[in-house]
Amino acid sequence: MRRLLVGVLVLFLVSVLLFLVTQALPGDVARIILGKDATAEQVAALRRRLGLDEPLAAQYWQWLTGMLTGRMGTSLENGEPVTGIIGPRMFNSFTLGFVSMALILPLAVLVGVFSAHKRDSVLDKAFVAVSSLFTALPSFVVGMLLIAFFATSVLSVLPGVSNIPPGDMPWWYPAELVLPVATLTLMGVMYLGRLVRASFIDAMNSEYVQTAVLKGLSGPRILFRHALPNAIAASLPAAGLVAAITLTGIVVVEDVYSYPGLGTAVVGAVNAHDLPVMQACILILATTYYLFNLLADVFAVMSRSR
Repeated sequence: MRRLLVGVLVLFLVSVLLFLVTQALPGDVARIILGKDATAEQVAALRRRLGLDEPLAAQYWQWLTGMLTGRMGTSLENGEPVTGIIGPRMFNSFTLGFVSMALILPLAVLVGVFSAHKRDSVLDKAFVAVSSLFTALPSFVVGMLLIAFFATSVLSVLPGVSNIPPGDMPWWYPAELVLPVATLTLMGVMYLGRLVRASFIDAMNSEYVQTAVLKGLSGPRILFRHALPNAIAASLPAAGLVAAITLTGIVVVEDVYSYPGLGTAVVGAVNAHDLPVMQACILILATTYYLFNLLADVFAVMSRSR
């Protein structure tokens, strides 16, 4: 309960900071909408209609209550409701994140356990080196490398741009999903796999595993009954954190592949100075990040109580 209350306070402070930062962006929203040829009277009238002439605190309260009640306002770029714009994009982003996490979790466990089982071998050292490299690389660099290898003259077997028409389900276009999912999956597996490897090594060196060995238990029973469950339990907090990073890191990946999700919506809103869309997308991503961090904290408490 204390963590929930602190989380609500953090999200409130995030919303205040987000609102102030977006309001401080250069340029007059009314002038941007009307164009440079608009008269001062027209700009003033639009500012009154949008509520931009009200005190900043009143503007924030109106925006916050609208976000909490699902009334996110109207896009300044095209006049459409913000919920109608970001709803399908949010679904696309969560689909991309869910598919990536569905691959990251089992692959990270498989790779981590295999690497720990082959500890200090050539394969283990190669995995540690490669995972360290991927952890150091930004996600957009990994995405560009995959595009260069699979979508250009090297192989040219996959599309480098994820053009999914509005209203269509992402899984209707599996080829367009491959490279974005591969980018997120590679980043997640390399990070989480190293943690699983370390947890598994610690579990194999623990007293209860050594006791099981002295009792003469079989290798598979020691592995699947004692070492693996404890190694996975110790890695669960990191899995929650990886999920948070994956679902919020899609901003960069979506921009690289022009994937129609929240990430490209944020970039487009920033370029168009579309504050309502920008604020709604960023607040949704921040809330998602907090919820998965809270999940990671819960997993950490559970693992310590074992």
